Amino acid sequence: MSRLQALFANKKERVLNVYFTAGYPQLDSTTTIIQALQNNGADIIELGMPYSDPLADGPVIQESGNIALQNGMTIAVLFEQLKKIKGQINIPIILMGYMNPVMQYGFEKFCADASAVGVDGLILPDLPEYEFEMEYGAIIKKYGLDFVFLVTPETSTERIQQLDNLSTGFLYAVSSSATTGKDKDFNSVEKYLKQLQSMQLKNPVLVGFGIKDRNTFESACKYANGAIIGTAFIKALEGSINIDATVKQFISAVV
Repeated sequence: MSRLQALFANKKERVLNVYFTAGYPQLDSTTTIIQALQNNGADIIELGMPYSDPLADGPVIQESGNIALQNGMTIAVLFEQLKKIKGQINIPIILMGYMNPVMQYGFEKFCADASAVGVDGLILPDLPEYEFEMEYGAIIKKYGLDFVFLVTPETSTERIQQLDNLSTGFLYAVSSSATTGKDKDFNSVEKYLKQLQSMQLKNPVLVGFGIKDRNTFESACKYANGAIIGTAFIKALEGSINIDATVKQFISAVV
């Protein structure tokens, strides 16, 4: 059983996954933020690998990625950072990013190195389902990594079931087809989440895009196992003088 699967076996609801960009606000902020998230009640850490052309990300996450790249963040640097804290982190870490830099690094080398430094799973939104099935899924599985697919309100029932079958760890339910960081009317999202809930999916479901505070977190948790917060957390980190205090304050305001 992976750490993600063990988490959901023990905690069926109100799972909090917090996203931030590696190397933001400073190059060496990554490990400090990871430890602060673990110490203050996050259940999962979703670590963004900055990329110059992030299709699904809104302006706040895009800007954090630009700053992280300017700070010198690369996949190799990130793996060195994670290696230093591997034995100190007990909650699952997921890497979220895009195929271009991963392919430049070398896909199998990326999976091997990620596994070696304590990464539990991957989210690669631009990895096509067909290529996952034909080639990349076997490599991901070889290194013991979970893989998370995304579904949206426009995803057909048949495709949701297919992506659920291919995913391990959890299924990422995008609350709308907009980019991250947009405000959502959760009344309109409820119908979609109820549909997912009624489908008896094999994976737990976490809701992302538009979760920013206690109200939106509670709304998402009514129909899913938990939620993913990114943009609001990155805004909180901007200009933070004391990361520990910032993280503590942010999480206590959500859960």
